[in-house]
Amino acid sequence: METIILRAHFDGEQIQLDDPFELRPNTKLLVTVIPESDAEHFEWLNKSAEGLGMAYGKDEPEYSLAAIKEPNPKYE
Repeated sequence: METIILRAHFDGEQIQLDDPFELRPNTKLLVTVIPESDAEHFEWLNKSAEGLGMAYGKDEPEYSLAAIKEPNPKYE
């Protein structure tokens, strides 16, 4: 399974996903607690993740070595 970001919240008893998403039993998760005052920073992180997802998405073309205009002489 590819790594994805899911929005969630704590309802006082359990962590609840904000949108439906099917998870198999015993799926490993990482939970990051975002302080209330960092809401703007959290939105920025979400936008960054979306941008990276688009830049490295399945529809992004693969570029050949022939597309390199100026090679880096220090790259091995």
